[in-house]
Amino acid sequence: MSTDLAPEDTQEELRPPEVEMDKRTKWANRSLILPAIIFAIILTQIPFLTTIGFSAWQWNLLYPNDVGFTGFDNYVSVFTSGDLWPSIVATVLITALSVVFALILGLLFAVLLDRKFKGRAVARTLMITPFLLMPAAAALIWKYSMFDTNIGMVNWALRSVGLNEIAWSTNYPLWTVVIVLTWQFTPFMMLILLAGLSGQPKDVLEAAQVDGAGTWRTFTWITLPHLRMYIDIAVLLGTIIIIQVFDPIAIMTKGTGGTKTLAYLLYERAFIGLNVGEAAAYGVVIVILTIIVATIALRTLFKVFMAGGDK
Repeated sequence: MSTDLAPEDTQEELRPPEVEMDKRTKWANRSLILPAIIFAIILTQIPFLTTIGFSAWQWNLLYPNDVGFTGFDNYVSVFTSGDLWPSIVATVLITALSVVFALILGLLFAVLLDRKFKGRAVARTLMITPFLLMPAAAALIWKYSMFDTNIGMVNWALRSVGLNEIAWSTNYPLWTVVIVLTWQFTPFMMLILLAGLSGQPKDVLEAAQVDGAGTWRTFTWITLPHLRMYIDIAVLLGTIIIIQVFDPIAIMTKGTGGTKTLAYLLYERAFIGLNVGEAAAYGVVIVILTIIVATIALRTLFKVFMAGGDK
């Protein structure tokens, strides 16, 4: 009678008990987050699958009796209507300009607020305030209190120095949106960079001063390299947030003058045009594009964290 064991049985016998316990521990840890995963799937994937289903139908709420299956006709309309690519350009342009300007101003204010002076805590609190405002409230403040032709403070300042008034939302819609987003997200960039400055080794700065390095050389050769990881994080997170912005465009420009971003384009098709089928197709395309951008951004962000950890 043969006593040879099968390879699988041999592997089971040779497997250490610690491996089995480690596997059980991993599955126990995974089971703790299983309810959250199930809830996230129900909350996100079921609406997304429903949107995919709607995108295959001709359904305009203005003609409720004219409903029928169209297959990929709505997607053909999305890519041939000529609205998608300008919206992508507008989204990229507004996001890039807002992130760059907010980063520059955030770095400036972070350097200023990193110094010790009387009332620094109050100054930091006041600087954070714009980021705490709701986007709709911030847009309304800038539309009426700042940019209004008759009562806006910006035009009042222009009149005070003898210059002509400017209809900001009409003549410069893209820069109007960029200014509002820059004002609102500068504190976000400032907080991240201020955290980086707070963690900068003071002995290195003191050694640079002893060696005779000036303020500018110390900043460019020591402070900026130290802040590189924090700048990358600020840019990536700011891009992910700003790319989804809707309120300033809807309130201030209505998508005119090259400000019709992907978010506003979807709103326009769904709630102004009332074309459910085409709006669903736009939604599916926008979700896919957003997933691609978010995946690239998150992978880059993880690489930044790993690089920071290696340092």
